[in-house]
Amino acid sequence: MPTRGMRRLAGAAGVVVLATILAACGGTTTKQSAGTGSQPEASASTQPSAPPAEKPNPVTFKPNVKDGASNVKVDTLITVSADWGTLTKVKLTYTNKDRQGRTQHGTVAGKISQDHTQWTASGRLEPAAAYKLTSVGKNHVNQPNTHTTTFRTQKLRLDQQTYPTLYPLKGWHVGVGMPVVLTFDVPVRNKREFEKNLHVKSSPAQAGTWHWYSSKEARYRPKNYWKPGTKVSVTANLNGLYAGNGIYGQNSTKTHFTVGRSQITKINLASHVAKVYRNGKHVRTIYVSGGKPGWQTRSGVKLIMDKLYTTKMTNAMIGAREHYSLRVRYAMRITSSGEFLHAAPWNAAYFGRRNASHGCVGMSTGNAAWLFSRTLIGDPVVTTGSSRGMEYGNGYSDWNMSYAQYKKGSAL
Repeated sequence: MPTRGMRRLAGAAGVVVLATILAACGGTTTKQSAGTGSQPEASASTQPSAPPAEKPNPVTFKPNVKDGASNVKVDTLITVSADWGTLTKVKLTYTNKDRQGRTQHGTVAGKISQDHTQWTASGRLEPAAAYKLTSVGKNHVNQPNTHTTTFRTQKLRLDQQTYPTLYPLKGWHVGVGMPVVLTFDVPVRNKREFEKNLHVKSSPAQAGTWHWYSSKEARYRPKNYWKPGTKVSVTANLNGLYAGNGIYGQNSTKTHFTVGRSQITKINLASHVAKVYRNGKHVRTIYVSGGKPGWQTRSGVKLIMDKLYTTKMTNAMIGAREHYSLRVRYAMRITSSGEFLHAAPWNAAYFGRRNASHGCVGMSTGNAAWLFSRTLIGDPVVTTGSSRGMEYGNGYSDWNMSYAQYKKGSAL
């Protein structure tokens, strides 16, 4: 039997032989880290490769109108949203023809949201116009992208468009009673939607409301007379807004005006006296003559509507049988039906004594000139002493009802 030592030698020899065989078969020996029993290092050919980087998505744009669309309704409010990025700039331009057939170009303003993912136009569209919408943005790695959308809007006849007009005119100084007057050339059925787009700002701020007198006229007045010195700005953002019955608003418009000092004229037809108050202080007494029986001057709160240095007045203008044709000076209109304050020297014997006119309030030429030179459109004329009252809507009759009643005429 082999001894224990012989077995050890045989085992060692076997190990040497096995190592030689492995080397002959292409095996390799490995280096060990100093003082460690670490695993063998992988060769360069067996290192795992990094996956290829994904290409970032470009920013994309989604307008609410299709590219190449036609007959787009003018009440469309254009919007653009961005996916996979943000908006940096949006421009909406158009080309159309004016009423005289001349080509005109325009731009629709708009605003980008705080997170820069949506743009919304500030106004609606023009009829029969070619539009170009250019959207610019970038993705999360600041790669830019631009997209263009073109479209055309619907055609409208003139009788399918209603044009707004605002009064007082820009920059005017007016009396404390002056309402904002908004008129339309074609009736508005959708009053509620239109009123939502009417904005009045006053400084100092004062409560007020709109009142629709008809489908073609709305007015705005404060709860109380305007405070002297008030600055008022009015915006009617109505362009392209649907008015109902197949009609759309055409043009947005705005105005601004300043309220002057307070001047109120109080006329007592029973005593035939007018007293003028400026900023609450009595500054002049004027003897007058109002309308005679059958032609009574109306009682109520009226406003100065117009001022004419000279004008012609005839009986035919008011349907009177008694013939007259007069050249009148310093005429201040106070009703649509034809009442004026004016100089009436032919009635001088009746001033302060008797009502002898066909409805106007006459006074001496000197007093008329004094009042005329100090009067603003919108100054209140408060008349008492007559049994005949003011009719609804006869001139600027806005102050002949309470604020609560006036507010009921709002569409909101």
